[in-house]
Amino acid sequence: MRILIGPDDPTVDRDAVDDDALARLYAPPRPDWWRASMVSTTDGAGTGPDGLSGSINNDADGRVFAAMRAHADAVVVGAGTVRAEEYGAADVPIVCLTRGDEAPPSLADAPEGSVVLRSMDDPAALRAELADRGWRSVMVEGGPSVLATLLAAGVVDELCLTTVPRLLGGDAGRITAGTDVDLALSPTLLLEHDGTLLGRWEVRR
Repeated sequence: MRILIGPDDPTVDRDAVDDDALARLYAPPRPDWWRASMVSTTDGAGTGPDGLSGSINNDADGRVFAAMRAHADAVVVGAGTVRAEEYGAADVPIVCLTRGDEAPPSLADAPEGSVVLRSMDDPAALRAELADRGWRSVMVEGGPSVLATLLAAGVVDELCLTTVPRLLGGDAGRITAGTDVDLALSPTLLLEHDGTLLGRWEVRR
């Protein structure tokens, strides 16, 4: 993995980024930071032919995903994504956005307190509540309608997008859906590994 765009750090080999370097490159710029993690094909498909994002990610995406999860106080994810991707218990609390009052089946056996059910009717209030719990560094993991809603509400600070070198065609959805969003982004990091591009894009306010 190599750095195409990124900070000048003499401790990082720009042509051979190891996991320790990844941890530093993906450190949030401040404690109170919400980042979204998504994956897409080169032609914009947010899922593979099976309708799952897991079928288009790869080892490079997995390395970066692990680096980001290591910095997270909590994960925010929609109930539809939890069901589709069969989320299980994680090393950090999972905030499941749902209109129901029961966790999706795959989270039913998670340890008590590790799953929090919340609505996304008021994203700003959600962010404030999680901060009050001490969960300030938050990783949003989709799906597309959740990401669009949170972006439009102004609570997401950064998009971390993996673009895999595949063309799928068809009618697969994009990484955002539903709510209209028109935001400018600034690239702060771009990595490459065997054609896969992994970028950090800060939301410009």
